[in-house]
Amino acid sequence: LQLYHSGCYRCSVRVGSGQSPWSGKSAPVTVTVHGVPLSRVSLSAQPPGGQVALGDRLVLSCAVTAGTGPLSFSWHRVGSGAPLGTGPHLELHHIGDEDSGHYQCRASDGDSVAESPLLNITVL
Repeated sequence: LQLYHSGCYRCSVRVGSGQSPWSGKSAPVTVTVHGVPLSRVSLSAQPPGGQVALGDRLVLSCAVTAGTGPLSFSWHRVGSGAPLGTGPHLELHHIGDEDSGHYQCRASDGDSVAESPLLNITVL
């Protein structure tokens, strides 16, 4: 089911043919589909462990275990004002000392926001 399946439903039947067929309709039934709230947002890094060599590439991935979509993602580093990117992955090329810090992914379904735990990235 999707959220757009909410609505009023009824069934109808037609029995027989010819001059006196019988037909009928059920009483209407209202169906409401509810979204599942976002939960269990996780964050992983490549290379694993959150340690990356100076000048190398870092790829962060965000995953949501529960929740109905469509989902949007934003990436944040503690102490940095604007989001670093959008989408389920954040790729940083040519890592520098200024890229060290705590990173977090935020997922949104348009109604609610859930955050991953912080991941500490250390540039070696």
